[in-house]
Amino acid sequence: MLPWKHAVRALSVLLLTAAATLAPTAASAAPDRAETVAAASSRGWNDFSCKPSAAHPRPVVLVHGTFGNSVDNWLGLAPYLVNRGYCVFSLDYGQLPGVPFFHGLGPVEASAGQLATYVDRVLAATGAPEVDLVGHSQGGMMPRWYLKFLGGADKVNALVGIAPNSHGTTLLGLTRLLPYFPGVEDLISSSTPGLADQVAGSPFVTRLNEGGDTVPGVRYHVIATQYDEVVTPYRSQFLSGPNVTNVLIQDKCALDLSEHVAIGTVDRVTFHEVANALDPARATPTTCLSVIG
Repeated sequence: MLPWKHAVRALSVLLLTAAATLAPTAASAAPDRAETVAAASSRGWNDFSCKPSAAHPRPVVLVHGTFGNSVDNWLGLAPYLVNRGYCVFSLDYGQLPGVPFFHGLGPVEASAGQLATYVDRVLAATGAPEVDLVGHSQGGMMPRWYLKFLGGADKVNALVGIAPNSHGTTLLGLTRLLPYFPGVEDLISSSTPGLADQVAGSPFVTRLNEGGDTVPGVRYHVIATQYDEVVTPYRSQFLSGPNVTNVLIQDKCALDLSEHVAIGTVDRVTFHEVANALDPARATPTTCLSVIG
């Protein structure tokens, strides 16, 4: 039997899905996107006049997770990286008509195309030959389609995945119940294809991982938490192949209780590990003390 807290968290994801796809949504109810984007720029990221330094020659592109967006997912990590001298950018992807603010719900393959376009824009603005990608949840998985099928490997040095949905999720076993509720699976597939694509065993996940998890020329760094209640089992996040580093954040700090959302949005131990992954030549040990670093 599932622990009740885990069950509640998993069910909350399904409720969010229903809210985003079935309830009428007025655009006026959403926060003003121009204001939030301006706020991000004022904090130092999404500044297309930024030129990478010799110390950090590659711009960093942040890729939000399902139900996330280019600002709110990165209110912690983006300033953390900007303060360390990086040019940092973030995009919105996977938007559905009539569903503002909550993104990452469209077909993942189409979202990868949006990422490809955005990376080209960042490279053109900064003059850099490559970017580094940092993604949370779907944002740590979706770029692998870009790398594998859309020519992204020639433009990306490293992909850092925070709690990535690398091999699909069982959502604590709840996805296995879908066949017992006629029509629900079809509703999710038609209304929120980005969710359907992320179910373990989906056609998208199967094709993504055919022939291996990685492509040559790209470094991969996966950061997972054993308390993940969304991408389950959590070890399915880890990748196999050359140039792969898999990290369980509790191996760095046993006291770190971050779950799926916290690890990508507020956990400074994870932020330190991200910085190490972006600049391994200057890496310092990630420990519980990294929260004050």
